[in-house]
Order: sequence, then C-alpha cells, then structure tokens
Amino acid sequence: MNPTTTPRTLPPSRRAVTLGGTAALAATALAACNPGGSGGGGSNPDAAPVEEQDASELAGKTLSYVYFTDGPDEQATRDLIAQFEEEYDVTVDLEIVPFSDITTTLQARLSGGQAPDVARVAATAPFVGDLLILDDYLGAEYLEEFSEGVRVGMTDPDGKIHAVASDLTQNGPFVNLDLFEKAGVEVPDSWTWEEMVDLATQVQEKTGCEYAFAMDKSGHRLSTILSQGGTYLVQEGESSLDPAAATTALQPLVDMIENGTSPSDFWLDSGTKYQGANEVFLAQQVPVYLSGNWQVAQFDEGAEFAWATMPNPSMTSGGGFPGGKFMVGFAEGPENQLAATFLQFMNSKESQEAFITASSFMPTRADLTESGVTYPMRDQEMGVFVTDLSETPAEAFAACYDPNFDAAAQEFIKEFSQVVAGNKDLATAMEDLKAAIDSVVEQA
Repeated sequence: MNPTTTPRTLPPSRRAVTLGGTAALAATALAACNPGGSGGGGSNPDAAPVEEQDASELAGKTLSYVYFTDGPDEQATRDLIAQFEEEYDVTVDLEIVPFSDITTTLQARLSGGQAPDVARVAATAPFVGDLLILDDYLGAEYLEEFSEGVRVGMTDPDGKIHAVASDLTQNGPFVNLDLFEKAGVEVPDSWTWEEMVDLATQVQEKTGCEYAFAMDKSGHRLSTILSQGGTYLVQEGESSLDPAAATTALQPLVDMIENGTSPSDFWLDSGTKYQGANEVFLAQQVPVYLSGNWQVAQFDEGAEFAWATMPNPSMTSGGGFPGGKFMVGFAEGPENQLAATFLQFMNSKESQEAFITASSFMPTRADLTESGVTYPMRDQEMGVFVTDLSETPAEAFAACYDPNFDAAAQEFIKEFSQVVAGNKDLATAMEDLKAAIDSVVEQA
C-alpha cells in the first residue's frame, strides 16, 4: 500500500454483517461470564414502565449522572442531556471524573450513602449488589434490542437487566503516515508483530523520532497482545493464563522498552492507573501507537499530520481485544424512575447513533448493528476497527466480560511494571501473574 493511502475497509452494509456475526459468535463464549452476584433491589413495587410514564410526573426533578469521558463523547452526551432536559422538564447534574478514578469514586459514594442516580462504567462487577434492576421499568424484552454479544454484560446471574451497553470499542494500532513516507517505508495492508516492530524501527531510525512504538498503560491493551499470542487472563470465571505463551507474546514489547524504542517511564508512574500515550503520538514522537477507536475523533481534530488505522498485528492469531462501556442506575439513588427513563432515552436507536457517530464508538443495539452506521468523520478508518472486530476470537469477548477481568488486569499491570523496572524477568513475572490471578478467582 502507498504510504499516503488509507488501509482497506468494508462498505457500511458489509460491516453490519461482520459485526453482527461477531456478536453471535461471542454469545456462546460469554454465556458463563456474567458479572457475578445478585442484583441491586430485585422487583420494585413502585416502578412504572417507562413506556407508560407520564412525563409531567417527572417535571422539576434532578438526576445525578457520574460520567467519565474518552474525549469527543462529552459534547455528544451534553447534547443528548439537553434534549432530555427539554423533553421531560428536568435537570441532569453531570459530574465528570477521570476514567482512572471512576470505580473508586463510585464506591466511595456508595459506601457513604451518597449513591448517584446513574453512572457510566467500564465494568459492572465492582458494583454488584448496588445496581438498579431495570426489568420492571424497561421490560425483560428490552434486552432483545441489543446485540447478542453484549447481553451477558447487561444481565445479572438471574437474567435480570442491571446495565445498558452504551458503546463498543476495539483496540488497534494507528500509524503516522507522514513519518512512514518521510522514511521511505511502505505501510502494508496487514502485518505480523515481527513485521510491525521492524517497520516501526526503520521509521524511527530514518526520521529521528523518539520512539518506534507506543501503547497505553492498560490491562486491556496488554490483553490485546496476549490474545494475539493465544492466551487470556481469565475465561468462564476461571484463571486461564498460559505463562509460557504470555512470555512469548510480550517479549517483543519488553525488548522495545529495554532498548528504548518504546517509552518506559509511564509504566512506572501512577501505580496501576490507566495512562494514555496519545500525546506521544500527537507530538509525532512515535510512528505506531496501539490504542483504540475512541481516539479517532480526537486525532481527526488534533493531529497535524496524515494518519491511518491499521489491522492488528498477528502472532498465533489475529484481531484485537474488545471492550465497551455501560450505563447503570443505582438502587439507592434518589430518583429510580427518572434514572430508568434517562437510561432508555440515552440508549434509544436515535440517541445511540448520535452518540457513537460523534464519538467514534461502535453500536451495541441490534438494529444499528444490522443496518450499519456511517461515521461523519473518518468512516474508512472506523471501518478498519469494525473489520478487525469480526476477526477477533470469541475468547477475547469472553475475557473482557468476565467478572474477574478487571482485578486480573490490575495484577497484570503490576507484574508488567515490575519487568519494566528491572525487578523481575518476564518469565518469572508471568508465573507470578498466573498465581495472582488464581488468587483473584479464588477470592471472588
């Protein structure tokens, strides 16, 4: 492929078919991976079906919404909130906290008896027992409005709806096309890990940029590499890491960090908290950056160079690692009825399409998955993520929705940071990680 061209993609109608197929494939693998525990309040005798709700009964009320933003989604959210406030004559108090603090912030609020009405979360497991059961408000059939692959994440072990999947994400690499062109290095249509490292290193050496490869400090991003190496932290509620396979998969990254072609400092800062490398990419200090589709809108606005998305590099398997966000209500929140009404409004077909197209996310609703979505900006680049999603193993979906994933991912970052710091060799760290995940599962 010419360095100035964009990677191949699929037309919107084809994307709909492949994404829907992935959801169906993942459904079986996810069936045993519910975020465990019982739901928040069970049946609520005061609940009124939202479809029968008289809007005038909600007028004058205030709803609290604790939110983290990936960037452009904030304005899309504010726009939808403004519509909701006007339609129902209510006020939505939007509280934005950093992604790295969302879980601790909400847990502190809950333990202090200050539950918000609604929150945006990356996982439901940390809040089991506190979530508002939505069946009495939205109906059990509401689940069918969403793609099969995300339904398990929306329900508790009893099959009750305790969350709404609001968007779907996919990890994958970005490339600085200007740096590749300056180096005289051709950008391929696809690549293996070895090829990616080789090409990125060539670009670094020929252009003098600081690094060859960067990635976010994230258990999800590290799990992308594990998946490509054929192993996962957890599967079906059990520890599943193969330390030998993990060592093989991660060795190229460790080598780059050790020889200075990938940044090391942020692995040693801020404990296990997420830290993005997007600023390194935007500063043109690196030609290849592993992150995800949520960066597309930000890069479209802020990048002062030509860039493109690329298929994930392959090892023993290809594809990336999925993720996504949920909207939840809390049983102890002061406005349960308003919360359920807000959740339905924010995740209607019209609202979700507006939200994901403005934010460069992928749909969770079955109707949008089937029809396909056209993105107003960088539709081709988003198509690369959608195509890669169809090539992602079902085991990757099972891992990301597993109730033990977040805790296992925290242990992953701890052990990998020990390797970066020079305190452990990679093989030892992966053996220790396996033991730590075993302990996480036993204590769950």
